[in-house]
Amino acid sequence: MKVKKVLVSQPKPSSEKSPYYEIAEKYGIQIDFRPFIKVEGLTAKEFRQSKINISDFTAIIFTARTAIDHFFRLCEEMRVSIPDTLKYFCTTESIALYLQKYIVYRKRKIFHGTTGKLDGLLASLTKHNKEKYLYIVSDVHKDDTNPLDANKINYTKAVMYRTVSNDFGPNEPFDYDMLLFFSPSGIASLLKNFPKFKQDDIKIGCFGSTTAQAVKNAGLRLDMEAPSVKAPSMTAALDLFLSEESKK
Repeated sequence: MKVKKVLVSQPKPSSEKSPYYEIAEKYGIQIDFRPFIKVEGLTAKEFRQSKINISDFTAIIFTARTAIDHFFRLCEEMRVSIPDTLKYFCTTESIALYLQKYIVYRKRKIFHGTTGKLDGLLASLTKHNKEKYLYIVSDVHKDDTNPLDANKINYTKAVMYRTVSNDFGPNEPFDYDMLLFFSPSGIASLLKNFPKFKQDDIKIGCFGSTTAQAVKNAGLRLDMEAPSVKAPSMTAALDLFLSEESKK
C-alpha cells in the first residue's frame, strides 16, 4: 500500500482511544497531527481601532469557547469592568458551561440554545429584545446573522480573534503520503507554506463541501471526501479509503 504516513491538520487527540490510533495500528501506518492554522487574539490596541466600547452593551452572544476566552482576556487587558447584570447567550449548553471558567455561573443570567446555531437562540434573544447585544466573532466567521436581522435584534459584531497560518519551520519534515484538511483556511495555509507544492502521488482528503471546493479551486486533486453515507466522519472515511487502497 502506498499510503504509509498521514498528516491530520488538527491538534493531537486528547484521548488515547481516538479512532485515529486504531486506524494507525490496523493498517500499520504513521499518523501525525499538525494544525495548518491557529487562532490568535487581537491585541487591546487592535481591538480599540474598532471603536467598540464593551461597556455600552448589556448582553453578549457566544458561538464558541474560543470567543469566551478572548472576550474575557481583552476585558482584563483593557481593564473593562464586567457588571453582574451582563447577560450571556450561548449557542450550546457546553459553551454556556464553559463560562464557569470566568464567572460564578449560578449567579449570572445565562441562556443557551440546543441547535448550535443562532436560530436556536432566537426564542431567548427576542424575549430579551430590549438588550444591546455584542456578538463575538473571528475574522473569518461564517455564522449567518439573517435570523438576528429578521427579528430586529440590536447587535454589533466584534472581531476579537483571527485565524492565521501555522507556518512550518525550515527544518520541519513534510514527507507525507496523505494530507487531511478540515477547512478552506487549511488549504490556504498549505499553499502559503509550500508555494511550489506539487501533489503528484500525495493523496488529499477533506471534511465538508466548502473545504472540498477549496481543494478544487487550488487546482489540487481530491482523493477522499467526508462526510458521506458510508462514512459520516473523517476517521470513518479514512478507514474506508485505506481499506480500498490495501486491496489494490
